[in-house]
Amino acid sequence: MVSDSISSDTIKRVYVRIMPFLILCYIVAFLDRVNLGFAALHMNTDLGFTPYVYGLGAGIFSLGYFVFEVPSNLALHKVGARIWIPRIMITWGIISAGFAFVYNENSFYVMRFLLGAAEAGFFPGIVFYLSKWFPSRLLGGATAIFILGLPVSVLIGAPVSTVLLETMGGMAGLKNWQWMFVVEGVLSVVVGIVAYFVLTKGPEDARWLTHEQRDWLVRTLAAEKAAKEQVKSYGVVETPMSGKVLLLAFAIFCNIGALFGVTLWMPQIIKGFGGLSNTQAGLLTAVPYFCAGVAMVLNGWHSDKTGERRFHILIPACIGGLSLAMAGFSQSPLAGMIAICIGASGILASNILFWPLPSTFLTGAAAAAGIGLVNSVGNLGGFVGPYINGWAKEYFGDYSASMCVLGGMVALYGVIICTFLTVNARTAAGARTQFAPLQPAKAD
Repeated sequence: MVSDSISSDTIKRVYVRIMPFLILCYIVAFLDRVNLGFAALHMNTDLGFTPYVYGLGAGIFSLGYFVFEVPSNLALHKVGARIWIPRIMITWGIISAGFAFVYNENSFYVMRFLLGAAEAGFFPGIVFYLSKWFPSRLLGGATAIFILGLPVSVLIGAPVSTVLLETMGGMAGLKNWQWMFVVEGVLSVVVGIVAYFVLTKGPEDARWLTHEQRDWLVRTLAAEKAAKEQVKSYGVVETPMSGKVLLLAFAIFCNIGALFGVTLWMPQIIKGFGGLSNTQAGLLTAVPYFCAGVAMVLNGWHSDKTGERRFHILIPACIGGLSLAMAGFSQSPLAGMIAICIGASGILASNILFWPLPSTFLTGAAAAAGIGLVNSVGNLGGFVGPYINGWAKEYFGDYSASMCVLGGMVALYGVIICTFLTVNARTAAGARTQFAPLQPAKAD
């Protein structure tokens, strides 16, 4: 009973102490990723960017992210989150503000690559950081709560970015989209500085926990780590060659490709439904993410309640994929909005249950490398998705073909993860049977 009380009190204190600030960090991070979609309503006209140029530049972010992802995550494991997460946030904030001075295609491409390089390691670094605080049975819920920062960032970012675009044009000789980049980039720098004073390296250094709470958490996490390594201990060099890691990387590549293919084009897609101004399109961008936030909470809650994971990933992914395809062919603004809302909900509701998976079989530096590799390969989808939309818009004049491709990608993600979990469950059941202790023979 005492142990149950300590465990419950400890986890509650960890949630209260670290989760709100981590969610704030993610809101700021994703805001600096997606603000390009709002800026594009004005910037593309001012700089003469075609849909192809915008789609290519939007996607190049992911190439920088890919190159520097694993090294960044290993650096976080080495020096600790208290130093590395602020470094990431301050660097990307400075570069994001620098987008105010983009003046042609090449400068746009270079800055997007640098922004990806600067942000590399943030998301998987936080996922790895959470694994240092939450036991495996609670890690999925903690990760899901953290990822809620994604739709919240757009819910906040849509009106904020729209207001900045509508009110700050011409001040100090800068255009409205330039001011938007400056203001939101400076916000990242400020939060990054605060992060240095808020984040704690790990439970063993958490002076805000009592001695009993700290001891319980350290022992629990150490026992889980030992149990994982007893089954199989992955090395840093071995991790990239693991079939499990590579399969997860390809699966999340499909999901993220659909996510950013939609997110970075969302204001323009909604405006394309017909009869909307830039301001209306910008504000309506928040609606799909409100729906996605609700779907994420409900899907994560029901999955935790039932203990079922496979179909809580497969069903939202397939429904979301079908809805994206329908949005591409919709001739009605209302039908198009409903389809894009369901599509965004399917992508994100299936995404939140993915990220605890690498930590179920990786520990220590291997976990840092594995999560970093999965996310870096996955984020290459962030190059493919926006590029496909830009190419299709310029070649066909609409998004019907590209939305079908993106819908197929998110459905394929669901099928892969459902299969992965099914095979894993059967393998684990076979191992339990094989190594079960022999029962003593009954006497005649």
